[in-house]
Amino acid sequence: MGRVVLLVIGTLLGLFVLFNFLLPMVVGLIKLALIVGVIALVAFIAVTVVSKSRSS
Repeated sequence: MGRVVLLVIGTLLGLFVLFNFLLPMVVGLIKLALIVGVIALVAFIAVTVVSKSRSS
């Protein structure tokens, strides 16, 4: 009986940690990567436009 109670408590604690700590961190990292990617894309487009306008 004690093993079942500890198993249930461990499972609930694992789900608590997953949904309260790990998933928000992963979502934050994805947001950060998306923002950095958009900034890099804008910089790439700006450099491409400036280099094409100077070469012609």
